[in-house]
Amino acid sequence: MARRLHLLRSRRRVNVAIDVAVAAFVVAMMGLIFARPGHEAGPFHIMFLAVAIAYGYRIWPLVPTIAATVVITLLSGWLMIIHASEGRLADPELAEIPLMPLVLLVMVWHARRRVAAVEQLKAIAGRQLDAVDREREFFRDASHAIRTPVTIARGHLELVAGERLDDEVRSDLSVAMLQLDRMSSLSNRLLAVARLDSGSALSKQPTDLGDLVGELAANWSAGSDRIWHVDPQPTGLIMADPEWIEMTLDALVENAVKFTPPGGVISLRCTRRGDRCTVEVRDSGPGIEPADMPHVFDRFWHRNPPYGAMGTGLGLSVARSTAIAHGGTLTARNDPAGGAVFVLELPRS
Repeated sequence: MARRLHLLRSRRRVNVAIDVAVAAFVVAMMGLIFARPGHEAGPFHIMFLAVAIAYGYRIWPLVPTIAATVVITLLSGWLMIIHASEGRLADPELAEIPLMPLVLLVMVWHARRRVAAVEQLKAIAGRQLDAVDREREFFRDASHAIRTPVTIARGHLELVAGERLDDEVRSDLSVAMLQLDRMSSLSNRLLAVARLDSGSALSKQPTDLGDLVGELAANWSAGSDRIWHVDPQPTGLIMADPEWIEMTLDALVENAVKFTPPGGVISLRCTRRGDRCTVEVRDSGPGIEPADMPHVFDRFWHRNPPYGAMGTGLGLSVARSTAIAHGGTLTARNDPAGGAVFVLELPRS
């Protein structure tokens, strides 16, 4: 608040200085017009030019601006007309009297339109920031609102699962547990989105990207009937948040599993080129439809996976947001040999 008041006072002092300087300059030019008959054109033009330049830094209210322009024009024009009547100034020079103030007023009109446009853009940007803040609050609140009832419901279902149940009831119970797992995943990812959008989610530390890739591949390959090709080349340490990078890689591998048939091939490769480290996740699935490609990283957008349960539509979106938050990129393309390729690229520092 104090800094803002200081800036306002400083701006006020600058405005006063401009007003005084313009007034003094106009008076000086008027003096030259009066003192140098026959040479009025120079100071007359310079006077209006100086006012126009000052207006670029100091937008005066419209009525005082027009009033001042009229007064300056009448005084300088009266002097020039007198000099012309005395034969000291050529009559064609009198055409400048209405022309220069008109040029100045046109410039004033354009400047005011520019200011109005800037204010409109500021208002639009303010509304967009408010919308982003509301969206962030919604994600955070929705995540917490979902988590509590899901936890309670899961606890009761787990109690029921310990009882002796017939096959049909146990099958229904498994479906209910699966849906609760999906809701829990949605809650976690909504909270992740809110944390990323707030800009305070990352806790960077020296991280070995190759080790993360190797551990993730080991975890997924143990419970998935796909063929895994893993090439975690040494990348050295990079400055990153290991929790978020692991979440990103997990989302990419989960997507690959859902679109790769049993017995298909999933490849993970980690490389380093210069000051950039790259992780490629390839699958042997059907690839990405051209119409779907622009929406792959959109929030709440997802394709129907042929070999897995429907996701939340947030995994790849959070993954890309994480990459951007680290100063990197996440892209998707189709492999000419078939399947999709997701490429995560991160800076080393």
